[in-house]
Amino acid sequence: MMIKALFYQIKYAISNLFLNRKKATNGRLKASFGTVKDDAFNFTMIETYFRHKDHSGVYQTLSDKTCNDLDFDEMFMFLDRTHSKIGQQYLYNHLRTIESDEKQTQLDEEIIAELSKNEALRISIQKKLEKLNHKDAFYIRTLFQEKHIHPPKWFFVVKILSFLSLLSLVLSFFEPIFFGVLVGIFCVNLLIHYWNKKNLVQYVNSVPQLLRLNAVAANLFTNTSLKKLHPNLAKSIQLINGVKSRMSFFQLEATLQGEFAIFAWFLFEITKTVFLLEPLLLFGVLQKLNTKRTEIEAVFSFVGHVDMLVSIASLRAGLDTYCIPTITKDNEIHADQIRHPLIYDCVPNNIQIGEKSLLLTGSNMSGKTSFIRAIGLNIITGLTLNTCFAKSMSFPLLRIFSAIRISDDLMNDKSYYFEEVTTIKEMIAQSKKNTMNLFLLDELFKGTNTVERISAGKAVLSALAKNHNKVLVSTHDIELTDMLEETYDLYHFSEIVAENTVAFDYKLKEGKLKNRNAIRILEINQYPKEIIDEAMQISKKLDDSYLGTIL
Repeated sequence: MMIKALFYQIKYAISNLFLNRKKATNGRLKASFGTVKDDAFNFTMIETYFRHKDHSGVYQTLSDKTCNDLDFDEMFMFLDRTHSKIGQQYLYNHLRTIESDEKQTQLDEEIIAELSKNEALRISIQKKLEKLNHKDAFYIRTLFQEKHIHPPKWFFVVKILSFLSLLSLVLSFFEPIFFGVLVGIFCVNLLIHYWNKKNLVQYVNSVPQLLRLNAVAANLFTNTSLKKLHPNLAKSIQLINGVKSRMSFFQLEATLQGEFAIFAWFLFEITKTVFLLEPLLLFGVLQKLNTKRTEIEAVFSFVGHVDMLVSIASLRAGLDTYCIPTITKDNEIHADQIRHPLIYDCVPNNIQIGEKSLLLTGSNMSGKTSFIRAIGLNIITGLTLNTCFAKSMSFPLLRIFSAIRISDDLMNDKSYYFEEVTTIKEMIAQSKKNTMNLFLLDELFKGTNTVERISAGKAVLSALAKNHNKVLVSTHDIELTDMLEETYDLYHFSEIVAENTVAFDYKLKEGKLKNRNAIRILEINQYPKEIIDEAMQISKKLDDSYLGTIL
């Protein structure tokens, strides 16, 4: 009776433990929905799926240069609300790959709406996805993106030795001398067994995670809405399950290593060495998996896409203002209350870019470059996540190129100016293609002298604005505003210089900048009076000279 009572007490305690853990997990997932991740980001691993994926046929793949200019990694850390390493890799690739698929976008929106409304469903999906949040899940993509190792030419010897080991073991029960033969074969097998360890270690992370991925995909696929993302996925799941029994060997290997089960590990190692199980199973599994690359990628993409949709739902839930953009057929960009997503308490601005491009003037720190980046980032998230950080936004399908953050390339012996020349040359070539492009530029040719900077700047900006391209460029050269007013709409940012302070309102204003305050700011910062006086005199002479040339 006492034993029975103790049994029920233990059962009740275990039941409570699991119930409390379930409640804690549900509470954590509910509280984190709509919030920014507080995780470390291993971009080396996150990027690998993107780096190895074939992007031929897509509308545009964002270049490393453009991503660097737009602070893409920081943007990704803000956008990423995924719950698996698969989701992270998939989201990163999705953000850098611009495609146009209205049917897919419509289906995504239906699922996002359901995830946003149905908390129980969302939490259930998040729990499944978290099973793939171990760092080893980063390696799953190697099973369909990288070449597998091949058995050596002498591999037939492994099969012979394995058979001889089994035969010697059986015969040793009848004739003890065969035990000595078995020991001799074991010594040879031991060398082959540990030779194979370097092969096994390449897959001990990825193969067990593939089993888990397939199980998660099968579970998610039971949902009617998610099934629409890949109606034929069941076949891929089934084909991978066909190798499940062989792959389970890797799972056992990983479990024994992880739990430090010394005794069990020792017996397992002896058994594997005697019969050379590791090389036989390893190359057998790899041969099977090599024929199922398409199926593995299909399952990977399905789970990654589901995780991405949960991430988008979470992102939107945490925003005060966002919109689903309108992708138009015309060549205009309209934005109402647009914000830079990475700037806290960002001042919103409105912009309408019609037939002309956009030329921005303003002093340093007034908001010019941040505004250009805001436009670029919002168009990228609009085209990839169907989400913009604005009250409303519309634009056509665009290819995005930039020249904002340019620096000397000392390793390749390139100066700042030469690096910029190369980047702009690529833009000019792109501008002549039969596609609509968006060029984002900051302080064109600032690495050279004033006369040639203005001359080359005017010629380049005129060329880039042709063929229905859109250009957003900032400059300190007021002269360019007069030269380009026929092809560019003029806007500016300005500051308010008080008695001893400089304040910025970060509001976009029409027209070119008329007030200059650089010398006044020097004065506020207590530069010597003689420097201020001389600078003012020179500035007046240069102004008079410039006015004389244009009148």
